[in-house]
Amino acid sequence: MALNIEDYAIIGDCQTAALVGRDLSVDWLCWPRFDSPACFANLLGTTDNGRWSIAPADPGAKMTRAYRGHTLILETTIETAGGVAIVADFMPTKVQGSHLVRLMRGISGSVKLRTELIIRFGYGAVVPWVRRYDDGSLRAVAGPNRLVLRSPIGLRPRGRTHFAEFTVAAGETVDFTLSHGVSYEDVPHAIDPYQALEQTERSWGAWSQPFEGAGQWSEAVIRSLLTLRALIFQPSGGIIAAPTTSLPEQLGGSRNWDYRFCWLRDATFTLLALMNAGYSHEAMRWRAWLIRALGGEPARVQILYGLGGERYIPESTLPWLSGYAGSKPVRVGNAAAGQLQLDIYGEVLDALYQSRKRRLVTDAADWMLQIALLKHLETIWALPDEGIWEVRGPRRHFTYSKIMAWVAFDRAVKSIEEFGFVGPLDHWRRLRQHIHDDVCANGFDPEQGAFTQSYGGKDLDASLLMMALVGFLPPDDKRLAGTVDAIERRLMVDGFVRRYDTQVGEDGLPVGEGAFLACSFWLVDNLVLLGRLDDARALFERLLALRNDLGLLSEEYDSAGKRLVGNFPQAFSHIALINSAYNLARAAKPAEQRSGAKAPEPGEDRFGLF
Repeated sequence: MALNIEDYAIIGDCQTAALVGRDLSVDWLCWPRFDSPACFANLLGTTDNGRWSIAPADPGAKMTRAYRGHTLILETTIETAGGVAIVADFMPTKVQGSHLVRLMRGISGSVKLRTELIIRFGYGAVVPWVRRYDDGSLRAVAGPNRLVLRSPIGLRPRGRTHFAEFTVAAGETVDFTLSHGVSYEDVPHAIDPYQALEQTERSWGAWSQPFEGAGQWSEAVIRSLLTLRALIFQPSGGIIAAPTTSLPEQLGGSRNWDYRFCWLRDATFTLLALMNAGYSHEAMRWRAWLIRALGGEPARVQILYGLGGERYIPESTLPWLSGYAGSKPVRVGNAAAGQLQLDIYGEVLDALYQSRKRRLVTDAADWMLQIALLKHLETIWALPDEGIWEVRGPRRHFTYSKIMAWVAFDRAVKSIEEFGFVGPLDHWRRLRQHIHDDVCANGFDPEQGAFTQSYGGKDLDASLLMMALVGFLPPDDKRLAGTVDAIERRLMVDGFVRRYDTQVGEDGLPVGEGAFLACSFWLVDNLVLLGRLDDARALFERLLALRNDLGLLSEEYDSAGKRLVGNFPQAFSHIALINSAYNLARAAKPAEQRSGAKAPEPGEDRFGLF
């Protein structure tokens, strides 16, 4: 049985990642890429679907864990009556191939340990052929996949698993290295696990050096940045939403999606988070990935792509997996890739505008692409769509989608005005105003004094917290303040924000999900712009308290169960954390950078109400 989601840690080599439980069981690992089939899938099934455990023989052992400094090296301290040992788990960076290394170092006395290795390729469905070779290695092969385990500890077969018991004494270190390779190519080369540990620590330490701090929240921000870095697919620069699939938004429910892909809707927030923190190289690579993924045919732009920009992402289910906490179906791939979501056009145009405004690029090489996107958007912006939350019900005129269509033309106008680009300036100004008028006329409900989820409806939607953040309305607009107030009253559960009310909304799915953490951070940003700084700080601190002991967040929070839910760790949640921290702590605030609005000074309120 899998642990609570918050009981996991992430380790990775920027091409794939593993989830290691508090109990030192590796319950999830896809090799060789984030989106490859898992070889350890206990997270979504049973131990027979694959895992690699290391556990103290003493059932009363005390176990504590932490990352080593600003790295992704996980250290778990095991304290028993007989002694103390530390287990270091990591995936080496800057070495040939992809490896998972586990080092057990004796600190005092002696500690008895046992390990069990259960390899199952194909998301837990394929049992490999396992043999021991003369060099002492254990090799598992099935189809195109090969795993090689090298260790001085000899594992012996026990049923369809491999098992060993051993002791680590003070001053001793026992090492295990599991390496991935292709079955029809040469066996993966052995690496020195101790040199790999030193190199990996230097690599992560060097990456964290440019970070300039975020005031009192610096440690929270650097851990979020390290997590975000772990989710960047190094060969392409693409950033995945999460390294997992089908961790449920509601325990036992069916809102289970594959997040091992790259979404365009995260583009601008990601760009600003990286640039403000001093990581312009990663921001530039993310922007380059974005340009490549878009291609040259605006009508075929998708909301999400594969790690390298792949477009074909069919969705299917894996019936042999019981699902996390019985949450079925388990899905791989994501059918949302074929949806119409108008908001992505505004997101892309804003990302390209912000990158040029902050001199990430200085040429006009992408301007013709932007013109092509805008020409296409002009023909479709008035259509209903599936919206930012990828509803699987009927299309509607989602208010947020229209707002982001306005953003697209607003950034185009500003690009001409500020950078001297050539385009139909007057036409785009008129179209920008037309969309703005349309949203204000059809998306605002005077009875509630708030904007609603879709035209003519009464339901609220937390995506409307973006109105101020993208500059659609200034923070001192009473309609904006009314919308924020309505969301606080009707979409908050135990102080955290839901995306929308699934009890009344028609999204084509069974009701029920947790509070959406990114939306809760957006509320923090709105409170900053409204001058409610005490409220903003209080909410931000409550959100920080939801992180697990390693500083990691999932997509959502189940306030009834007091636990994290949804895919984990979630890039969108950590990006939102970074931006909210900067909005609270720095002179250069992402909410001001994107919206053009100026947050009030401390003690100043937009309306004199607080």
